[in-house]
Amino acid sequence: MSSSRAAQQARYDRATAHLDPPFAIVDLDAFDANGSAMVARAAGKPLRVPSKSVRVRALIERTLARPGWRGVMAFTLPEAIWLAEQGTADDVLVAYPTADRAALRRLATDEKLAATVTVMVDSTAQLDLVDAAIPAAERAAPVRVCIDLDASWRPVSGVHIGVRRSPVHSARQAGELAAAVAGRPGFRLVGVMSYEAQIAGLGDAPPGRPVRGALIRLIQSRSFPELVSRRAAVVAEVRKHAELEFVNGGGTGSVAATAGDPAVTEVAAGSGLFGPWLFDGYRRWRPQPAAFFALSVVRRPDPRHATTLGGGWIASGETSPARQPLPWLPEGLRLIGTEGAGEVQTPLTGPGAAGLRVGDRVYFRHAKAGELCEHVNEVHLVSGDTIVDVVPTYRGEGRVFL
Repeated sequence: MSSSRAAQQARYDRATAHLDPPFAIVDLDAFDANGSAMVARAAGKPLRVPSKSVRVRALIERTLARPGWRGVMAFTLPEAIWLAEQGTADDVLVAYPTADRAALRRLATDEKLAATVTVMVDSTAQLDLVDAAIPAAERAAPVRVCIDLDASWRPVSGVHIGVRRSPVHSARQAGELAAAVAGRPGFRLVGVMSYEAQIAGLGDAPPGRPVRGALIRLIQSRSFPELVSRRAAVVAEVRKHAELEFVNGGGTGSVAATAGDPAVTEVAAGSGLFGPWLFDGYRRWRPQPAAFFALSVVRRPDPRHATTLGGGWIASGETSPARQPLPWLPEGLRLIGTEGAGEVQTPLTGPGAAGLRVGDRVYFRHAKAGELCEHVNEVHLVSGDTIVDVVPTYRGEGRVFL
């Protein structure tokens, strides 16, 4: 084991010696360093923290208290309302359209909430749904609206590279929707958002896959200039109908590039705070690993394998080995192909397995960021070799939004 990884494990073992796995920890030294690094990469443009990448109010609030961070990007409207009512943030953008009628009525009939929370739309059908849930005449204040621009790359007809989000792709489509929002009583258009998933969400140096990495880098080099040009045209068209407060773009994997787009006024970035292992496949910037979960070794089926209890904390997205957790400490462990990370047991092999004994612990990194927190009620905040606080996750506060 490398000296740095060995020292890391020793610190965590000392800090958590009194705990029995499973448990989760966040290394505050790495967490804060990652936050500072992203602020530096944003070159003066504010960062908005996506709550789904954290899912711990105390850590969201810790991030927002630091220079360079402003506002939250929530992933559901009920979550946004909760965060606003808890005082976690006074500026919450809901990143996805909502069909939650009860939450819409609650939002629109509370003047303070209506001034704090912005909902996402990409069609007039979503405006119709809001009107059906709470007519304009019954609202305490206009509903703040952001238009979601599809940031995918379409180099030729029939080819779609990126995620399938909004139907609004062109400046003309954005202008038409902006005009529709502006012309409806009870709405106020305040922002434009676009998430360039094929740039921010794809590692350009996937370990052991050089051909895929080269292809991703080619896609990104062609896709980003097209988006910069199209986003500028979209913003210009939308501004014919509204005074925009913000233009949001990017993600952890594209902070520096997106911040360099003149049309963008703020960048979304949250996964880099925890440093999940999928970001090990990025050349532009790799966050420090900051979030871990620990499991106990409960058996040794043979000298080459050690088995932990549980471990199947699988990440969302396209099903593949890249969605499985990564055994991190001690060094020299890997999953086995025939079982992977299982709900009740996870066999491990590799050079590090021979030294494990029943009762030892293994620290894993989740493939993604905030999804780790759906499995635990609390996280232990570590600084150096000491637990300095224990804070609840969303789940620990009795909140599960999706």
